[in-house]
Amino acid sequence: MKKDILEKGAILQRDKETYAIAPHIPGGITDTATLRKICDAADKYKVQALKLTSAQRIAMVGIREEDLDAVWADLQQTPGAAIGLCVRSVKICPGTTFCKRGVMDSIGLGLKIDAIYHAMELPNKMKMGVSGCMLSCSEVWVKDIGVMGTPKGWKILVGGNSGMRPRIADVLVEDIATDDEVLAIIDTIITFYKGFGKKERLCRIVEQMGIEDFKKAVLG
Repeated sequence: MKKDILEKGAILQRDKETYAIAPHIPGGITDTATLRKICDAADKYKVQALKLTSAQRIAMVGIREEDLDAVWADLQQTPGAAIGLCVRSVKICPGTTFCKRGVMDSIGLGLKIDAIYHAMELPNKMKMGVSGCMLSCSEVWVKDIGVMGTPKGWKILVGGNSGMRPRIADVLVEDIATDDEVLAIIDTIITFYKGFGKKERLCRIVEQMGIEDFKKAVLG
């Protein structure tokens, strides 16, 4: 029986015959040349549908297994980490680059986080989000690690989940002034998570430990 093909970023579809792939588009920000490549490949290989995903990617749905390598060759892009035990996505809102409500540069920080962590192998899957204001359009409250812009600086959230057992994240630390400080704290969280010894989602670990003990373990 056919299964997902992890190394090709291919997810078996309902018909049990065709696959979906999603090229990596950091923060959902791209150009017309990339969109043309996706559309040209979709036409050439008779892709059944193009779907805009909640992870800010374009899923190409209904690809035959024998066409997967050729599609990736034509796209000249890396797969988005839609499957596997890794950092699946870093969702990024427009922030101060585009949005009139933005108070922090979520695109600048989010792209740095994406460059470091997207597809990084971990004990379980992980989702991240970066929001440029407290409206949280990138849904930081339901991400394993969320970063929210406020008028006083960045707020870092941990332990959110929007899956079968939804959980609102806890506030780990507030009023962080610089991107470098945020990146250092995320690095500390990831290092702790890798060494924790359990293959559970981060949200379950935060839930079990409680946020105060988690803070002590991660931040000292």
